[in-house]
Amino acid sequence: MQKPSVSFEFFPPNTDAMEATLWKSIERLADLGPSFVSVTYGADGSTRERTHAAVERIIRDTELTPAPHLTCIGASRGEIDDIAREYWDMGVRHLVALRGDAPKDSGAYTPNAEGYAYATDLVAGLRKVADFDVSVAAYPEVHPEAPSTEFDLENLKRKLDAGASRAITQFFFDADVFLRFRDRCAKTGIDSSIVPGILPITRFPQLERFANMCGASIPDWLRDRFDGLDDDEATRQMIAASVAIEQVRALQKEGIEDFHFYTLNRSELTYAICHALGVRPDRAAA
Repeated sequence: MQKPSVSFEFFPPNTDAMEATLWKSIERLADLGPSFVSVTYGADGSTRERTHAAVERIIRDTELTPAPHLTCIGASRGEIDDIAREYWDMGVRHLVALRGDAPKDSGAYTPNAEGYAYATDLVAGLRKVADFDVSVAAYPEVHPEAPSTEFDLENLKRKLDAGASRAITQFFFDADVFLRFRDRCAKTGIDSSIVPGILPITRFPQLERFANMCGASIPDWLRDRFDGLDDDEATRQMIAASVAIEQVRALQKEGIEDFHFYTLNRSELTYAICHALGVRPDRAAA
Protein backbone atom coordinates (compact mmCIF):
# COMPACT_ATOMS: atom_id res chain seq x y z
CA MET A 1 0.00 0.00 0.00
CA GLN A 2 1.31 3.44 -0.95
CA LYS A 3 2.56 5.68 1.84
CA PRO A 4 -0.05 8.43 2.32
CA SER A 5 0.60 12.15 2.06
CA VAL A 6 -0.17 14.15 5.20
CA SER A 7 -0.56 17.81 6.09
CA PHE A 8 -1.01 19.51 9.45
CA GLU A 9 -2.93 22.52 10.70
CA PHE A 10 -1.65 24.81 13.48
CA PHE A 11 -3.01 28.00 14.98
CA PRO A 12 -0.98 31.08 15.95
CA PRO A 13 -0.23 31.11 19.71
CA ASN A 14 -1.12 34.03 21.96
CA THR A 15 1.01 33.26 25.03
CA ASP A 16 4.66 32.33 25.54
CA ALA A 17 3.67 28.91 26.89
CA MET A 18 1.46 28.21 23.86
CA GLU A 19 4.25 29.34 21.57
CA ALA A 20 6.66 26.89 23.18
CA THR A 21 4.12 24.07 22.75
CA LEU A 22 3.52 24.99 19.11
CA TRP A 23 7.19 24.97 18.12
CA LYS A 24 7.89 21.77 19.99
CA SER A 25 5.01 20.18 18.04
CA ILE A 26 6.16 21.61 14.71
CA GLU A 27 9.66 20.28 15.34
CA ARG A 28 8.40 16.76 16.01
CA LEU A 29 5.85 16.61 13.19
CA ALA A 30 8.31 18.09 10.68
CA ASP A 31 10.16 14.75 10.80
CA LEU A 32 7.14 13.15 9.08
CA GLY A 33 7.68 15.19 5.89
CA PRO A 34 4.21 16.76 5.51
CA SER A 35 3.25 18.11 2.08
CA PHE A 36 2.38 21.43 3.77
CA VAL A 37 1.41 22.91 7.13
CA SER A 38 -1.47 25.37 7.34
CA VAL A 39 -1.68 28.23 9.82
CA THR A 40 -5.15 29.46 10.79
CA TYR A 41 -6.37 33.00 10.71
CA GLY A 42 -8.89 33.67 13.52
CA ALA A 43 -12.51 33.16 12.51
CA ASP A 44 -13.05 36.91 12.21
CA GLY A 45 -9.60 37.77 10.83
CA SER A 46 -8.41 38.72 14.31
CA THR A 47 -5.04 36.92 14.32
CA ARG A 48 -3.57 38.38 11.13
CA GLU A 49 -0.27 39.57 12.66
CA ARG A 50 0.27 36.41 14.69
CA THR A 51 -0.48 34.22 11.66
CA HIS A 52 2.01 36.23 9.63
CA ALA A 53 4.68 35.92 12.35
CA ALA A 54 4.20 32.15 12.60
CA VAL A 55 4.47 31.75 8.83
CA GLU A 56 7.63 33.88 8.76
CA ARG A 57 9.24 31.69 11.40
CA ILE A 58 8.25 28.47 9.61
CA ILE A 59 9.97 29.76 6.47
CA ARG A 60 13.02 30.98 8.38
CA ASP A 61 13.58 28.09 10.79
CA THR A 62 12.23 24.97 9.05
CA GLU A 63 12.13 23.17 5.71
CA LEU A 64 8.31 23.00 5.84
CA THR A 65 5.94 24.41 3.24
CA PRO A 66 3.59 26.87 4.98
CA ALA A 67 0.02 27.44 3.80
CA PRO A 68 -1.43 30.43 5.66
CA HIS A 69 -5.19 30.85 5.82
CA LEU A 70 -6.78 33.93 4.27
CA THR A 71 -10.42 34.93 4.75
CA CYS A 72 -12.85 37.45 3.28
CA ILE A 73 -13.43 39.01 6.71
CA GLY A 74 -12.35 42.47 7.80
CA ALA A 75 -10.40 43.62 4.74
CA SER A 76 -10.92 45.10 1.30
CA ARG A 77 -9.92 43.28 -1.88
CA GLY A 78 -6.89 45.54 -2.17
CA GLU A 79 -5.77 44.76 1.40
CA ILE A 80 -6.13 41.02 0.87
CA ASP A 81 -4.26 41.22 -2.44
CA ASP A 82 -1.45 43.11 -0.67
CA ILE A 83 -1.25 40.42 2.04
CA ALA A 84 -1.09 37.75 -0.67
CA ARG A 85 1.70 39.60 -2.50
CA GLU A 86 3.61 39.96 0.75
CA TYR A 87 3.29 36.23 1.36
CA TRP A 88 4.48 35.52 -2.20
CA ASP A 89 7.52 37.76 -1.66
CA MET A 90 8.27 35.83 1.56
CA GLY A 91 8.34 32.59 -0.43
CA VAL A 92 4.83 31.35 0.32
CA ARG A 93 3.31 29.40 -2.57
CA HIS A 94 0.38 27.69 -0.83
CA LEU A 95 -2.71 29.36 0.68
CA VAL A 96 -5.96 28.19 2.27
CA ALA A 97 -8.84 30.41 1.09
CA LEU A 98 -11.93 30.63 3.31
CA ARG A 99 -14.95 32.87 3.56
CA GLY A 100 -14.47 33.11 7.32
CA ASP A 101 -17.04 33.61 10.05
CA ALA A 102 -18.66 36.88 11.04
CA PRO A 103 -17.24 38.49 14.20
CA LYS A 104 -18.93 37.39 17.41
CA ASP A 105 -22.27 39.08 18.18
CA SER A 106 -22.47 40.60 14.69
CA GLY A 107 -25.26 38.34 13.45
CA ALA A 108 -25.25 36.55 10.11
CA TYR A 109 -22.38 36.92 7.67
CA THR A 110 -22.68 39.99 5.46
CA PRO A 111 -20.21 40.45 2.58
CA ASN A 112 -17.97 43.50 2.74
CA ALA A 113 -18.91 45.79 -0.16
CA GLU A 114 -15.22 46.48 -0.80
CA GLY A 115 -13.98 42.98 -0.07
CA TYR A 116 -14.21 39.52 -1.58
CA ALA A 117 -17.77 38.40 -0.92
CA TYR A 118 -17.27 34.64 -0.73
CA ALA A 119 -14.51 32.04 -0.91
CA THR A 120 -15.10 31.55 -4.66
CA ASP A 121 -14.33 35.24 -5.23
CA LEU A 122 -11.31 35.04 -2.94
CA VAL A 123 -9.87 32.03 -4.80
CA ALA A 124 -10.26 33.78 -8.16
CA GLY A 125 -8.67 36.96 -6.76
CA LEU A 126 -5.70 35.13 -5.25
CA ARG A 127 -5.06 33.27 -8.49
CA LYS A 128 -4.87 36.64 -10.26
CA VAL A 129 -2.30 37.93 -7.75
CA ALA A 130 0.10 35.03 -8.30
CA ASP A 131 0.25 31.35 -9.20
CA PHE A 132 -0.68 30.14 -5.71
CA ASP A 133 -1.61 26.55 -4.91
CA VAL A 134 -4.95 27.15 -3.15
CA SER A 135 -6.89 24.84 -0.82
CA VAL A 136 -10.53 25.41 0.16
CA ALA A 137 -12.91 23.98 2.74
CA ALA A 138 -15.54 21.28 2.22
CA TYR A 139 -18.32 20.07 4.51
CA PRO A 140 -19.18 16.34 4.39
CA GLU A 141 -22.25 17.01 6.57
CA VAL A 142 -23.18 20.29 4.83
CA HIS A 143 -22.14 23.81 5.88
CA PRO A 144 -24.45 24.95 8.71
CA GLU A 145 -25.54 28.01 6.69
CA ALA A 146 -26.17 26.16 3.42
CA PRO A 147 -29.86 25.89 2.44
CA SER A 148 -29.38 22.40 0.99
CA THR A 149 -26.87 19.66 0.24
CA GLU A 150 -27.08 20.48 -3.46
CA PHE A 151 -26.33 24.17 -2.85
CA ASP A 152 -23.32 23.26 -0.71
CA LEU A 153 -21.90 20.92 -3.35
CA GLU A 154 -22.40 23.45 -6.14
CA ASN A 155 -20.64 26.05 -4.01
CA LEU A 156 -17.71 23.68 -3.50
CA LYS A 157 -17.55 23.06 -7.25
CA ARG A 158 -17.48 26.83 -7.89
CA LYS A 159 -14.52 27.23 -5.52
CA LEU A 160 -12.58 24.48 -7.25
CA ASP A 161 -13.51 25.74 -10.72
CA ALA A 162 -12.27 29.21 -9.68
CA GLY A 163 -8.76 27.78 -9.36
CA ALA A 164 -8.43 25.85 -6.09
CA SER A 165 -6.34 22.66 -6.24
CA ARG A 166 -8.02 20.67 -3.49
CA ALA A 167 -10.70 20.75 -0.82
CA ILE A 168 -9.97 19.87 2.81
CA THR A 169 -12.99 18.65 4.72
CA GLN A 170 -14.32 19.67 8.07
CA PHE A 171 -13.69 16.92 10.63
CA PHE A 172 -16.00 13.90 10.89
CA PHE A 173 -15.85 10.60 12.78
CA ASP A 174 -17.74 8.07 10.69
CA ALA A 175 -15.72 7.00 7.65
CA ASP A 176 -18.96 6.38 5.72
CA VAL A 177 -19.82 10.09 6.09
CA PHE A 178 -16.70 10.96 4.10
CA LEU A 179 -17.12 8.17 1.56
CA ARG A 180 -20.73 9.15 0.80
CA PHE A 181 -19.60 12.77 0.46
CA ARG A 182 -16.85 11.74 -1.95
CA ASP A 183 -19.45 9.92 -4.06
CA ARG A 184 -21.74 12.98 -4.08
CA CYS A 185 -18.81 15.16 -5.17
CA ALA A 186 -18.08 12.82 -8.08
CA LYS A 187 -21.73 12.90 -9.18
CA THR A 188 -21.61 16.71 -9.10
CA GLY A 189 -18.68 16.68 -11.51
CA ILE A 190 -15.98 17.43 -8.94
CA ASP A 191 -12.76 15.65 -9.85
CA SER A 192 -10.33 17.58 -7.64
CA SER A 193 -8.71 16.00 -4.60
CA ILE A 194 -11.02 15.85 -1.55
CA VAL A 195 -8.79 15.50 1.52
CA PRO A 196 -10.34 14.22 4.76
CA GLY A 197 -9.77 16.47 7.77
CA ILE A 198 -8.94 14.41 10.87
CA LEU A 199 -9.39 15.80 14.38
CA PRO A 200 -7.65 13.78 17.11
CA ILE A 201 -9.79 14.18 20.24
CA THR A 202 -7.94 15.80 23.12
CA ARG A 203 -10.93 16.81 25.27
CA PHE A 204 -14.49 15.70 24.60
CA PRO A 205 -16.29 18.87 25.81
CA GLN A 206 -14.05 20.90 23.48
CA LEU A 207 -14.94 18.55 20.62
CA GLU A 208 -18.66 19.06 21.31
CA ARG A 209 -18.22 22.84 21.07
CA PHE A 210 -16.36 22.51 17.77
CA ALA A 211 -19.00 20.14 16.39
CA ASN A 212 -21.86 22.48 17.33
CA MET A 213 -20.14 25.36 15.54
CA CYS A 214 -19.51 23.54 12.25
CA GLY A 215 -22.43 21.13 12.00
CA ALA A 216 -20.42 17.92 12.49
CA SER A 217 -22.23 14.98 14.08
CA ILE A 218 -20.88 13.01 17.04
CA PRO A 219 -21.92 9.33 16.86
CA ASP A 220 -23.34 7.68 19.99
CA TRP A 221 -20.59 5.05 19.90
CA LEU A 222 -17.99 7.83 20.16
CA ARG A 223 -19.68 9.42 23.18
CA ASP A 224 -19.76 6.00 24.80
CA ARG A 225 -16.01 5.45 24.25
CA PHE A 226 -15.18 8.68 26.11
CA ASP A 227 -17.84 8.36 28.80
CA GLY A 228 -16.41 8.76 32.30
CA LEU A 229 -12.93 9.81 31.14
CA ASP A 230 -13.10 13.57 31.82
CA ASP A 231 -10.57 13.22 34.65
CA ASP A 232 -8.52 10.38 33.22
CA GLU A 233 -6.19 11.93 30.67
CA ALA A 234 -3.99 8.87 30.14
CA THR A 235 -6.90 6.59 29.20
CA ARG A 236 -8.49 9.37 27.15
CA GLN A 237 -5.30 9.68 25.07
CA MET A 238 -5.26 5.94 24.38
CA ILE A 239 -8.93 5.92 23.35
CA ALA A 240 -8.43 9.01 21.19
CA ALA A 241 -5.49 7.39 19.37
CA SER A 242 -7.45 4.17 18.90
CA VAL A 243 -10.51 5.98 17.47
CA ALA A 244 -8.48 8.05 14.99
CA ILE A 245 -6.32 5.12 13.90
CA GLU A 246 -9.46 3.06 13.16
CA GLN A 247 -10.83 6.00 11.19
CA VAL A 248 -7.78 6.63 9.01
CA ARG A 249 -7.14 2.93 8.39
CA ALA A 250 -10.75 2.51 7.21
CA LEU A 251 -10.30 5.44 4.83
CA GLN A 252 -6.95 4.15 3.65
CA LYS A 253 -8.55 0.82 2.70
CA GLU A 254 -10.98 2.81 0.51
CA GLY A 255 -8.10 4.32 -1.46
CA ILE A 256 -7.63 7.59 0.43
CA GLU A 257 -4.01 8.70 0.08
CA ASP A 258 -4.08 12.23 1.58
CA PHE A 259 -4.93 13.21 5.15
CA HIS A 260 -5.06 16.61 6.84
CA PHE A 261 -4.73 16.71 10.63
CA TYR A 262 -6.20 19.39 12.90
CA THR A 263 -3.43 19.16 15.48
CA LEU A 264 -4.61 21.84 17.94
CA ASN A 265 -0.87 22.56 18.20
CA ARG A 266 -0.15 19.19 19.84
CA SER A 267 1.99 16.50 18.27
CA GLU A 268 1.45 13.33 20.33
CA LEU A 269 -1.80 11.98 18.89
CA THR A 270 -1.13 13.10 15.33
CA TYR A 271 2.34 11.52 15.39
CA ALA A 272 0.90 8.20 16.65
CA ILE A 273 -1.88 8.18 14.02
CA CYS A 274 0.62 8.92 11.23
CA HIS A 275 2.83 6.09 12.48
CA ALA A 276 -0.12 3.70 12.18
CA LEU A 277 -0.72 4.97 8.64
CA GLY A 278 2.87 4.17 7.73
CA VAL A 279 4.00 7.82 7.71
CA ARG A 280 7.28 7.79 9.61
CA PRO A 281 10.54 9.73 9.70
CA ASP A 282 12.98 8.92 6.92
CA ARG A 283 15.70 7.38 9.07
CA ALA A 284 18.08 7.00 6.15
CA ALA A 285 17.86 10.70 5.35
CA ALA A 286 18.24 11.57 9.03
